[in-house]
Amino acid sequence: MTIVQSAVYEPLTEQKATALAVRLGLFRDGAPLACREIGDGNLNLVFHIVDQATKQGVIIKQALPYAKVVGESWPLTLKRAVIESNALRTFASYVPQYVPKVYYSDESLAITVMEDLSRLQIARKGLIEGKTYPLLSRHIGEFIAKTAFYTSDFGMNQQEKKKLAQSFVNPELCKITEDLVFTDPFFDHDTNNFEDELRPDVEALWEDDRLRLEAAKLKRKFLTEADVLLHGDLHTGSIFASDDETKVIDPEFAFYGPIGFDLGQFFANLLLNALSRPEAERQPLFVHIDSTWKVFTSIFAELWQTESVETYAATPGLLDEVLRQAFIDAVGFAGCEVIRRTIGLAHVADLDGIEQKDERLAAKRHALRLGRRLIVERAELAGTDGFRRLFIETER
Repeated sequence: MTIVQSAVYEPLTEQKATALAVRLGLFRDGAPLACREIGDGNLNLVFHIVDQATKQGVIIKQALPYAKVVGESWPLTLKRAVIESNALRTFASYVPQYVPKVYYSDESLAITVMEDLSRLQIARKGLIEGKTYPLLSRHIGEFIAKTAFYTSDFGMNQQEKKKLAQSFVNPELCKITEDLVFTDPFFDHDTNNFEDELRPDVEALWEDDRLRLEAAKLKRKFLTEADVLLHGDLHTGSIFASDDETKVIDPEFAFYGPIGFDLGQFFANLLLNALSRPEAERQPLFVHIDSTWKVFTSIFAELWQTESVETYAATPGLLDEVLRQAFIDAVGFAGCEVIRRTIGLAHVADLDGIEQKDERLAAKRHALRLGRRLIVERAELAGTDGFRRLFIETER
């Protein structure tokens, strides 16, 4: 991978993106190229460039200096493009099969050129369509286990870990998470976005002192615990998948944080999809939650026992305590994510795409009840069966 510093920043157009791909020699001379901007996220431009003869393509992603969802009134650092390319490179050193290849990066233009994954589908879209992706949870469990272990104090020299953590200081994007996931949904804040019919439910949530206390504890963990290098935004919209392949994308929120955070984000987005489905079609989502945790703990424990560099790793009970706390935290983080995706600034198509209004409102009320209990009862869940139990108990 090449990282360069180029000219003064300017947003790409489809024509300029195509010219860059040609200049980099990513296509054969004279190839008939087609380019279109396909970004549907909140923060970036994404160009898909394809050789129409061979159907081979690349992706050129460029960070914008503001949030698309709000506009230029919400400025953002362009450094997140460097964070993303470095995170992909770091993850690729441990799990290359689960991230796209990075071909080129330009720090000044905030550009990353990477593998075209159009042979796959965004997992959120496929899950909404009813697909099951049988290997999704196995792959994500392995991705989280290996990236977490190898970037922790147990998997790498502690001094090297501190140096690595310095390169992933990501205050502006972490601030987005601090506000939109852990703070704003629990207060009457102008970033919140929900249907008028939900106001009584939302106001009851805002007045819930116990919930606020537990959300505050989870926010404090996010702010202070630098356990492992996290993806930082691991939802089903940040995963490409097929029946036999999985690729994790968009780690621009990457930072050093609590080990349970990526797990909780992924669990939550599986739950959000389950909330949108009829009862008879929910089981695959709970199977994915079970499988993710089992694969994560199995691989993490094996690496702990065979490759740990920490002297205390052999101490009886320490591994169990690390995994126990990771699960408790993951449950709580999942609850925060479920609530914020229901009433916060950035929603998900799983819920908002429910066509019948009464069904959509019922699913969102269910989400608020479920999210609350995941947060306040996180220490009481003995295992992943607790997700099913709370899901059923909060469905009124």
